[in-house]
Amino acid sequence: MDLDVPDAESMTALGERLAGVLRAGDLVLLGGDLGAGKTTLAQGVGAGLGVRGPVTSPTFVIARVHPSLVDGPPLVHVDAYRLGGWDELEDIDLEATLDEAVTLVEWGEGVAEGLAGDRLEIHIDRSHGGDGPDPAGPEVRHVHVRAVGSRWDEAALVPVVAP
Repeated sequence: MDLDVPDAESMTALGERLAGVLRAGDLVLLGGDLGAGKTTLAQGVGAGLGVRGPVTSPTFVIARVHPSLVDGPPLVHVDAYRLGGWDELEDIDLEATLDEAVTLVEWGEGVAEGLAGDRLEIHIDRSHGGDGPDPAGPEVRHVHVRAVGSRWDEAALVPVVAP
């Protein structure tokens, strides 16, 4: 599934809608260039899940656990950018919380797929300049959502892509 997201507020709203279909045990991998909107999407997921925040990039701490404030699953927010591969990811021991939390891994492409057979892979691409009539306009984000495994089907994702 592919979406165009025009601004940060819309990326946050996309994350909130995504949270509406997520449940404990779900793994979401976020990929894209620096500044593409991965953390903004994660902030929307955190808001939608009703977790304690603020949800900020865990670049230097690698992983943060955000407990639920509304009796839902916690959000485990991971930044795999500084990790050298699967062995270092495994050292974080995400398997200990995988079943009871929503686990969201920024920079997870090529690193975290082994955590779960069922997952959402979301890649965000930035345009460079306006895609519309104003070439100096906002940078539209192109979001590609790929569902992997039997947990996900297109019907489950309709609330995410149809605001």
